Amino acid sequence: MAKDRDDELNKDAPGGEEFSLEEILAEFGGGSARGKRDKEDTVPFPIVPKSRPAQPQRPQTGGGRVVAFPSGKGGDKAKTPPVERQAPPQRPAEPEAEPSRTEAPKAERKVVDFPGEEGPAADNPLAEGLNRLVRKADDYAAHMFEEEGKEHDEQVRRAEAYIPGTDEEEEEEERPRRERRPRRQPPPAPDLPAGDLARRYSKGLKSLSIRGTLVLLLFLPALSLTVDVLPYPDLLTHQLRLWVLAAAQGLAMLLGLDVLLRGLFRPFRLEFGMDTLLVFAAAATLADALTMPMLGLREGEMPYCAAIILGISLLLKGTARKRRGQRLACRTAASASHPYLVTLDEGKWNGRDTYAKWSGDPIGFGRQMQASDGAERIFQRVVPLLLLASLLLSIVASVGQGTPERLLWCLSAMLTASATLSGALCFSLPWLTLCRRLSQSGAAIAGWDGVTATGGSGILLTDTDFFPPGCVALNGIKVFGDFPVDKVVANTASLIKESGSGLDKIFHDLLRSQGCVYRRMSHFCCYEGGLSAVIRAQQVLVGSAAFMHLMEIPLPPGLNVKNAVFCAIDGELAGIFALNYTLHGTLEPSLNSLIRNRVTPVMATRDFNLIPAMLRQRFKLPVDKMEFPAAERRIELSDEDQEHSDILTAVLCREGVAPYSEAGVGAARLGRAGRVSAVLASLGAVAGLLLAFYLTFVGAFASLSAGNLLVFLLMWLVPTPLISGMVNKY
Repeated sequence: MAKDRDDELNKDAPGGEEFSLEEILAEFGGGSARGKRDKEDTVPFPIVPKSRPAQPQRPQTGGGRVVAFPSGKGGDKAKTPPVERQAPPQRPAEPEAEPSRTEAPKAERKVVDFPGEEGPAADNPLAEGLNRLVRKADDYAAHMFEEEGKEHDEQVRRAEAYIPGTDEEEEEEERPRRERRPRRQPPPAPDLPAGDLARRYSKGLKSLSIRGTLVLLLFLPALSLTVDVLPYPDLLTHQLRLWVLAAAQGLAMLLGLDVLLRGLFRPFRLEFGMDTLLVFAAAATLADALTMPMLGLREGEMPYCAAIILGISLLLKGTARKRRGQRLACRTAASASHPYLVTLDEGKWNGRDTYAKWSGDPIGFGRQMQASDGAERIFQRVVPLLLLASLLLSIVASVGQGTPERLLWCLSAMLTASATLSGALCFSLPWLTLCRRLSQSGAAIAGWDGVTATGGSGILLTDTDFFPPGCVALNGIKVFGDFPVDKVVANTASLIKESGSGLDKIFHDLLRSQGCVYRRMSHFCCYEGGLSAVIRAQQVLVGSAAFMHLMEIPLPPGLNVKNAVFCAIDGELAGIFALNYTLHGTLEPSLNSLIRNRVTPVMATRDFNLIPAMLRQRFKLPVDKMEFPAAERRIELSDEDQEHSDILTAVLCREGVAPYSEAGVGAARLGRAGRVSAVLASLGAVAGLLLAFYLTFVGAFASLSAGNLLVFLLMWLVPTPLISGMVNKY
């Protein structure tokens, strides 16, 4: 009606001319060509029909593949291939507009260009930048509310209700990793079996301990002859006391001949240790004691024989303790025919070094056990400097002062002050203490190279770490419908075995008791909370109650089973296997010990019932300080065929998380204690050398007496047992 009215009003207009719609659009830049182009370039928006979710689909490949969580019932829908995530279709680039056939030439057009497109803004960079920012803001505002309302989608709400939350790994670029120096390669020692090494370390161990005690008994009369506390009879003259001290030191050197020869021959292998320094100090002190009556110097002072005897005794004791710890560790490692190995794998989880436990042969354990410890490696760099400095400073303090007769005294004082008493105890004291504790738990550290392979910020825990064999028991079976019991048991046990879950032993025993066998399957898939496969052309689902709800499998009303394994065949519930999880007494203390030492437990579990919610509600474990990767990542982290580090951290002979955590935490604490003790011993040696040089340079015989030097050495010995005692407190 409105169109007829307009035609009547415009029919008699002066100079009136009728225009078609195509001509009007062509006049203002439109036209059929533009409309055709817009029609061709338009990408239709996909319409998602509101229908029930699809069944878990059968993938084309099997073998532990993890796919996105599907939903729906079984039946014919399960035969369709799994739906894969696809990127949204990209809008094709819009071609340049072709001029319309009805478009007039630019000279004849009466259209004025918009002043903002061309003109001052094109030549003004500031205006052009502002326009670009405005366009970006408009584009952001246009797409800001596209995701609004998706949280109310039915599939999203179902996934949030039944799928446990998982932790995602951070991008490696977001966390810059600190460059680590390459570890020192172990020496080329023969990789002997642990049992043979244990027998080798047992030889002469008792004799070594007895000789250490005898030398310590010699120290008592030497101390009484050195310190003038009690009056001496007239027959015991000063010269006789010198001969007695020299004889006592000579006897002590004979008792500790094997350890002293080892220190003497170290320089021929381009190695140095505190035992090397002690050998030269003992030789200088014995020469000084024998020449003192002829030189008649030092105003009646005694030589440093008592300090040397005490040093030999502690060297024997420290060597015996180290060998005793090595024998204990080798016995523990050889006690299991198929032990577990612990390694620190670089960048295993979230770009950080993580401890991993896996089964295998302890290749390299014997080679690492025979390598030098951390204190020896530190002394190897310090002792050559101390030896050279002692020789040069002795010449300066004696020959440089015009008193060459004092050379032996200066050399004896500086070498004795540098030969710290704790050299053989820095590693042996905490090593034996920790080996005794770990042997009771069934763990053995693989020498100092195993100690250096520590410091990880995460530790992978599998099903058997949380619940070792015997902590999960079958509580009952319920079969539904017309399904035979052997079919339900066989199907469930087959899927459990294929998944590598910690429930495999329970269902294997149940399979044997029912007289069933494992069945062949195809299209096996792992989901978040359950498993699926095709057995004899039937879709089989095995999982938790939440998984059955998500798959829309109807469950019996009033079902009150907290931990169970559900089995469904072709969309119908076939059976329920009730389980009883019992928390091992060492699990909670072990987790707390790991967390206190800043080692984050990472749940690499395959049992679909072991989720953070279950561990928190049932056992009150600190799951908020643990990490729970996605199902696909958990399968990768618990894969037996993954690559591991070549350096062993420890060897485990028992199941559970207790020996696993104690080995990792204890080795890290042992490494810190050994390094700190060795550094303090080196500082004490440097301080003793400088102090001895000053006192010999000024000729202070009374200040550098044998008693004062012995007190100085004993004071620097005190920190070592204190630090060693803290290694076992965790």
